Amino acid sequence: MAMLTSRQLRIAKAVVFILCLLPLTYIVYAALTENLGTDPVKSLIHITGEWAIRLFVLTMAISPMRAWLGWGWALRFRRMLGLYTWFYATIHLLIVTTYIFAWDWQLAKIELAERAYIFVGFAAWVLMMPLGLTSNNRAVRALRKNWGRLHMLVYPAVLLAWLHIAWQVRSSYFDAVLYAVLIICLLFQRFQKLKKRL
Repeated sequence: MAMLTSRQLRIAKAVVFILCLLPLTYIVYAALTENLGTDPVKSLIHITGEWAIRLFVLTMAISPMRAWLGWGWALRFRRMLGLYTWFYATIHLLIVTTYIFAWDWQLAKIELAERAYIFVGFAAWVLMMPLGLTSNNRAVRALRKNWGRLHMLVYPAVLLAWLHIAWQVRSSYFDAVLYAVLIICLLFQRFQKLKKRL
C-alpha cells in the first residue's frame, strides 16, 4: 500500500484517536444512564480490561503488519495505540483500587499476595508504566539505543496481561485461547526477526 500523504496521515490519526475514545465514551454513557448491569463495578472492570488487552495486541501487531503487508505507514499509529493501551489499563487499575480495595493499602497487599491474577495484572501495569512515560520524542532522543532496550518490556508485559486474563477464566476459555494464539503469532514474528540479526 502506498504511503499516506501528510494530510491523509493527519486525518487517519484523528480517526484512530476518536475510535480509541469510543469505549470510554460508552463507559461514561452507560454509567450516567445506569446501564452497566446488576454489578456496575464488575462491568467497568471487565470493559476496561478487555479494551486494554485488545489495544495491547493491536499495538503489537503493527510491526508484523509492516513486515507481512508492507504497511510502513502503520508505524505512525503504534505510539498512539500503545498510549491508549496504558490509558485503559490505568483506568482498569484505578477502578479496582477505588471500588475493590477502597484505597486500603493493607487490603491491597493481602489481595496481591493471595490472588495470583491480581499480582500478575499489577506487574503488567508496572512494566507498562516506563513504556508510557518514555513514549515521546524527547525520551527517544535522551535514551538513544537504551530506548529500544527499555521498550522490550512490552514482551513480558503482554504475557503477564494474558496470564491476568487466563487465571480468571471460570467457564469459557475462548477469549484466553484467542489472545494466546494472537500473542504467540506476534511474538514468533519478533523472535524470527531477532534471530536474523544474531
